[in-house]
Amino acid sequence: MSSTPAVRSTKLKFKGDKTKKKRKRDDGDNGERSSRRRKDEDDRSPESWVLPEDPLEIRGPTFLMHPSDPTPLCVTYDSTRRRLALHAMTKGEDEEETNLLDRTPNEVSQVWVTTRVAGSPTINLRTGVGEGKFLSCDKYGLVAADREARGPQEEWTPVILPDGMVAFMNVYEKYLGVDEVAGGALQLRGDSEEVGFRERFWVKIQHKYKQEVNAEEKKKKEGAVGDAKIDEAATNKIHQAWGAGRSIVSGLDKKELKAAKKEGRLSEALLDRRAKLKSDRFC
Repeated sequence: MSSTPAVRSTKLKFKGDKTKKKRKRDDGDNGERSSRRRKDEDDRSPESWVLPEDPLEIRGPTFLMHPSDPTPLCVTYDSTRRRLALHAMTKGEDEEETNLLDRTPNEVSQVWVTTRVAGSPTINLRTGVGEGKFLSCDKYGLVAADREARGPQEEWTPVILPDGMVAFMNVYEKYLGVDEVAGGALQLRGDSEEVGFRERFWVKIQHKYKQEVNAEEKKKKEGAVGDAKIDEAATNKIHQAWGAGRSIVSGLDKKELKAAKKEGRLSEALLDRRAKLKSDRFC
């Protein structure tokens, strides 16, 4: 018998990669698939790469891919030459054939850091290597990553398309796209008037940032419901300085508060009522 030891797999694994396990499915479990999908979503590793479903979810480490034919591309930054590059995502000899949507970054230069001003629909894309330059586009459609500070030309508005792909619109209302120049080379341009194949990108973000956005939206909804309640006693207790923790409320009719709530000036009406009691520390 041969004593040759078994060959060990040398495939490179990254942090956040989840081992895929095969499992058998029964024919009658179609009704449980949605609940299983939700459970799998919760069980994902925080560092795993997922597709955004809402523009607000695009934040933190970001991976940009373009489904070019015959070889897909990813947007990278060459810190040595200090310029943008479209890297061909070729398959190595020891790599298995994978779907484009299953691809994840294997170099730091392929990762961008997305930030946004709170409440703004626009984002800023900053390089993950080097000195952290911002992706910008001037009025002529020239795209570069050489700005140290953010401004209007460094702002991008992500648009989620029906098929899940993303288009990026600049401040001049033109779209980012892949353009072929002389010699067959490919580069990024920002002067497309409409969204076509060249202007569509696959974007992947880390799962933990998607969860953060969903948690923030849930808190906002809960907070909006809570703010709509008329609780004069609890509000006065926060601002009054009366002894023994007593909360004094106005004896006036609450119809005025109901009318103020409909008009969107409930807080102002509560303040006026507290002022008449002369028990408000800020009056």
